[in-house]
Amino acid sequence: MAEHGIRLDRRRGNLPALEFYVPEPRYRPGDAVDYSHLQIPKAGVASRPDETCEACETWPLTTDMVRVLSEDDRAVGPWNPKLDPETMRRLLRIMALTRAFDDRMYRGQRQGKTSFYMKSTGEEAISVACAFALADDDMVFPSYRQQGILISRGYPLVEMINQIFSNRADRLKGRQLPVMYSARDYGFFTISGNLATQFPQAVGWSMASAIKGDTRIATAFIGEGSSAEGDFHAAITFAAVYNAPVVLNIVNNQWAISSFSGFAGAERTTFAARAAGYGIAGLRVDGNDALAVYAAMDWAANRARANKGPTLIEHFTYRAEGHSTSDDPNAYRSAQEREEWPLGDPVMRLKRHLIAVGEWSEERQEAMDREVAEEVKAATKEAEKNGVLGHGLHHPFHTMFEDVFEDLPWHLQEQAEQAIRERQIKWPEWKE
Repeated sequence: MAEHGIRLDRRRGNLPALEFYVPEPRYRPGDAVDYSHLQIPKAGVASRPDETCEACETWPLTTDMVRVLSEDDRAVGPWNPKLDPETMRRLLRIMALTRAFDDRMYRGQRQGKTSFYMKSTGEEAISVACAFALADDDMVFPSYRQQGILISRGYPLVEMINQIFSNRADRLKGRQLPVMYSARDYGFFTISGNLATQFPQAVGWSMASAIKGDTRIATAFIGEGSSAEGDFHAAITFAAVYNAPVVLNIVNNQWAISSFSGFAGAERTTFAARAAGYGIAGLRVDGNDALAVYAAMDWAANRARANKGPTLIEHFTYRAEGHSTSDDPNAYRSAQEREEWPLGDPVMRLKRHLIAVGEWSEERQEAMDREVAEEVKAATKEAEKNGVLGHGLHHPFHTMFEDVFEDLPWHLQEQAEQAIRERQIKWPEWKE
């Protein structure tokens, strides 16, 4: 008998042995894919509560799905944002431009012009439609697949490519990995490769905006894998406690590099359902339906501006290609997953809708695709004049000592001068 009368050798009788559970994706390379287990509701069925409702009224929507585009390519239901045709055509063009940009930058990486690239193929509706729904001066805390927001806000493609090539015109002076843009003047916070940092940053920024009595809100994006990080929970706690005017987006594209969404908790419930645990509003939206994404962000942004607090949105989508140029998805998932994905392609769905309502055509789509491809090509040629990776056209060496201190300390000044002298001795032809 142990202390306090507890028997340490007590027998368990007929109780079964405990089992350790490890999530396993349904499909691996070579497997046939069957998505019949996914519950995809019909478009137009989900209810739309008032933007100023109590948070609990949204919780049924965290396990449902906001959808607008129907099987016959019509916009239906209470979430239909009723965008005019010209706005939808602009939305379609920016999505197509984002995809063309990705394709050319991917080829550039394969040609050795940059070391790294990340495409957003299949997820363009999320960044672009959200950008259309936000005010231009709302602050965005992006992850690394939201290039569509910068493009939507008119950030020059040449500047984006300069950063990707880390050349002498790179505004970030080669200090950030390719695709990790920073554009303060465009309300685009510096992209971080660290997971989930965007959420607490956005919550803090939005709290500061409220403290100052400003009118701007913040929004942030992370992947579903990042929602398993502690920063996710810390951020939502602060957002809930202080009623922060922020929209927090989880882009559930099913894969966090090679780890499927089950490792972040997808087998238990939806990611949007976490909103209920914190007492905040939550929505789950068809991430491949540009009109649904617009409607959800517009609803959540208006709610934040009305001082009704934060909203957590799960964008249900699929990462059509690899995590990055360093990743081969064929090594861990079935190639049929992309082909069989039940929510289709966001660009094609919006195109078909515009055709269905008589505001577009296949011929106009083909002409637009050629136009955006030429636009990206011209921007790339212009950026290449400033250099590409490994060709010696980069920022002067001394810039590594700049932009850290307002006044450079004497010991760093000495190091800078010494480094420049040594480099000039080693390469006499080298000039700043």
